[in-house]
Amino acid sequence: MNRGNRVLLSCVYWAFVLYVFVPLILMVLVSFKDSKFIGFPIRSWTFEWYTGVFADAQVLSTFGYSVVIAVLSTAISVVVGTWIAVLLEGRRFWGRAVIFGLTVLPALVPGIISAIAFRIYARGLGIEPGMGAIVWAHAVHNVPFVVLVVMARLSTLPKSQIEAARDLGADPLIAFLRITLPYLVPAILGASIFCLLLSFDDFVRSFFLGGYEPTLPVLIFAKLRSGMSPEINAIATVALILTAVVGIWAERFTRRLKKETEG
Repeated sequence: MNRGNRVLLSCVYWAFVLYVFVPLILMVLVSFKDSKFIGFPIRSWTFEWYTGVFADAQVLSTFGYSVVIAVLSTAISVVVGTWIAVLLEGRRFWGRAVIFGLTVLPALVPGIISAIAFRIYARGLGIEPGMGAIVWAHAVHNVPFVVLVVMARLSTLPKSQIEAARDLGADPLIAFLRITLPYLVPAILGASIFCLLLSFDDFVRSFFLGGYEPTLPVLIFAKLRSGMSPEINAIATVALILTAVVGIWAERFTRRLKKETEG
């Protein structure tokens, strides 16, 4: 790569960084503004909006509600996705391509269309809007990501380890529990964190399938309808920091666990 291409690539990279991070930085700065109106310049600073967020029972309750939904949907999607990945990887059978296509389809369908379809299907099954419907929709949407991550990890598993376990008398279940599952732990953990964050931040499916108790993205949307205020920025900043901390920790922990497993 010549110098001109390197300079161009560097400019594109930093332009992308600015495009992503400048709005986030402005959002965080406005959350400290000592005024109810969004805008610059900021003449005085305050932590009042953050103390209000942590003192607001509705916000805390909604945050806990969103976390519970994310954990439940992630647990379901990890179990189902891992099972499908083990079924598909390394096997050739009639209908495999169809099963794989149907598995990844929920990740390809636009969110609004997916939410409408889930709403119609839930009504047909007699599922009332609320936590159960949201968990179900989030789990179905997250399964493809688990399948893709676990299948990628499975493709690097040395077949000789499974064959050695079978030669030593292990049945397929014991071989899976002793060899395959420990090898998949880094991928399962990474997929779990990704699904957790996806579910926590999901707005469209939560909006269409939610009941009277909103998730955090739906609550932020409801507050936006009455106008922008630094309170909304404070809520968004807290959610941003928490998701960033969880994501960074998961990335480092997964990388270290993967090295230990391969070592």
